[in-house]
Amino acid sequence: MRSLLILLSFAFSLLVSANEYKLGSGDKIEITVYGEPDLTTKVKINKSGMISFPFIDDFNVVGLTVDEVEELVRNGLLGDYLINPQVLVTVTEYRPFFIHGQVKRPGGYPFQDQLTLDKAIALAGGLTIRASQSDWNITRIIDGKTVVLEANVATFVQPDDIIKIEQSFF
Repeated sequence: MRSLLILLSFAFSLLVSANEYKLGSGDKIEITVYGEPDLTTKVKINKSGMISFPFIDDFNVVGLTVDEVEELVRNGLLGDYLINPQVLVTVTEYRPFFIHGQVKRPGGYPFQDQLTLDKAIALAGGLTIRASQSDWNITRIIDGKTVVLEANVATFVQPDDIIKIEQSFF
């Protein structure tokens, strides 16, 4: 029973984190209005964060969740254009994360949902022979502030994270 509760709690936390994902420059999104195929729009969010959508003035999506963008589009179309627009926003491609230090192929990699640090290291070709087995950190922007977090194999990676794998001294 306890393990089921832990599993359900974990699943809920993953669902919440996916719904709370904040859009940023480099993400690609698709906006679909049910029953209105001419309004389907695919866009890559540029540095300005502004996107265009038919019948609505340009608006900024950086820092918003997909639910918030859905609400903006729905409210923009409501009344003058459609009676009850059903809007769906999906992230079709996340912005990358970056890994450097003692990995075989350092660089930027496309983010994948449920990405943990051990999977990110695997994408980068694995650790080098000189890599530390525990001195790993992630630089992440949280609420506009740059924070350095100590990490382990189970740490979840987010888009725009910068992972540093240090060198072992022994």
